[in-house]
Amino acid sequence: MTSSETTKRAATHQFPCPSCGGGMTFHPSDETLTCPFCETKRAIESGFPHDVARDLDEALATYRASERTSRIFHCESCGGETELDPYSQANFCTFCGSSHVVIHEADEAVTPHAVMPFRTTRQEAERAFRTWVKKRWFAPTTLAQTHQLDRLQGMYIPYWTFGAETSTDFTVNVGIHYYVTETYRDSNGTMQTRQVQKTRWHVETGSYYETFQNVYVRANHRAFDKLLNKIEPFDFNDLRTYRDEYIAGFLAERYAIPLDEGWERAATTMDRAIENGIRYQVHGDIVHILSKRVDYDDRDYYHLLAPIWVASYRFNDKSYTFTMNGQTAQVAGSFPISWVKVVSTIVLSLFIALAVAYGLDLFEALD
Repeated sequence: MTSSETTKRAATHQFPCPSCGGGMTFHPSDETLTCPFCETKRAIESGFPHDVARDLDEALATYRASERTSRIFHCESCGGETELDPYSQANFCTFCGSSHVVIHEADEAVTPHAVMPFRTTRQEAERAFRTWVKKRWFAPTTLAQTHQLDRLQGMYIPYWTFGAETSTDFTVNVGIHYYVTETYRDSNGTMQTRQVQKTRWHVETGSYYETFQNVYVRANHRAFDKLLNKIEPFDFNDLRTYRDEYIAGFLAERYAIPLDEGWERAATTMDRAIENGIRYQVHGDIVHILSKRVDYDDRDYYHLLAPIWVASYRFNDKSYTFTMNGQTAQVAGSFPISWVKVVSTIVLSLFIALAVAYGLDLFEALD
């Protein structure tokens, strides 16, 4: 293979079975490396991450986004060479299917610090998909019998998590409601009184302090982000110190949102929380924030991977996507719509509503 400025060779790790030499993969049910051929198991020497957070200011001072170039890895099992997606962190040999974990060349990319292991197996994901398909009420009746499921794939998606100590100086316009008695003449010409709400305004200045921990930012660039929103949240307390063994047999996407952009998104989340905190701290019926200045201290971060199952399936020559949270088993997906069922449901609902209304009228007439 010839090298060029735009091509890098990516080294790979294999986890050969000590009994038969086959490629071992991570097994979610017992959190081990397991050989799919002879079922030999090997424990993973890892544990709960302690002090996993890194200094963000130091990282941003030295960080630069790594150049996204094509990469080639050489399969030690069959000799085949495969070009990798620039955002893939783990992949499979195209020729023999061996599981490989990509070790990126030394660059400025941030490696994962923690991983949230899969808690659901491939068999559980397949059963969840079949159940999900059967429960799509507005899908065509033939969907459950005629769909074609393409490869179901477990993959890890990247997250940044951030923390900071914040202090905010603010100026707010505070409105306090009070009531006055007002006299008016009603439609009959009779004098009446009523309570009318008024608002008295004044300006206040002050300081607000809040500590943020575990502000998460999803760092992938994927077309099915809307589906990911539906299968979140994850339990981010269920973490392990990152080891390559946890992604053996799975895909793992490298982050596409760099560290500095991830912080900007986290800061936006913090900013909204700070404004809500200021409004809660200030005693007033209405609080308008006129200005504020936020100082961030002790900023930290870490990079983690979270598990999902993804499958594409076909129906009437169109492709649809199914996703499942690899930890909680929450599912979501896209599916074809049977407009006959939709229209029938609307017509039936209208018929029931009219029948109920007619029944109520008849009951009142007989009463």
